[in-house]
Amino acid sequence: MGTGVELIFKIAAIGIVTAVLHQLLRSSQKEEMAIMTSIGGIIVILFIIVHEISDLFGTIQTLFGL
Repeated sequence: MGTGVELIFKIAAIGIVTAVLHQLLRSSQKEEMAIMTSIGGIIVILFIIVHEISDLFGTIQTLFGL
């Protein structure tokens, strides 16, 4: 489980790379691929967030002995 700053930088890096790829694909007239790239970036970020929330719930569970 990384720190909050590392998590924010990881999400920001994925967002920046996804945005650049989206713009490059849009400028080369590949709109469908640009949309799929954006959706893929969102899915990757959601997986990261779900993993972190799962770790949070596990920590809370062990903290309260549930």
